Amino acid sequence: MKRLKVVFFLALAGSLALLWGGPTFSWAAKSPVNQSWRGVAIKGYDPVAYFTLGQPAQGKKEFEYEWQGAKWRFAGQEHLELFKADPEKFAPRYGGY
Repeated sequence: MKRLKVVFFLALAGSLALLWGGPTFSWAAKSPVNQSWRGVAIKGYDPVAYFTLGQPAQGKKEFEYEWQGAKWRFAGQEHLELFKADPEKFAPRYGGY
């Protein structure tokens, strides 16, 4: 009888955990882009600069664009417009992971 109570309690606890949907399922809502805890992709660097300047450039908050659930920053308006026109071309592969 004691064993039956233990099995019942474990089944009940497992069912409640599934209904609650705690940390077990939190990965499902995660953005496909690797980002900081503030939601900024590639640590705030300008993804277009790698193609146009051939080197990294820090993006500025005033040139920010949200795409794929993350904030992307750019060194200037021109880079922002290039990214908006074709984000797949400039975004890092595999979400930056």
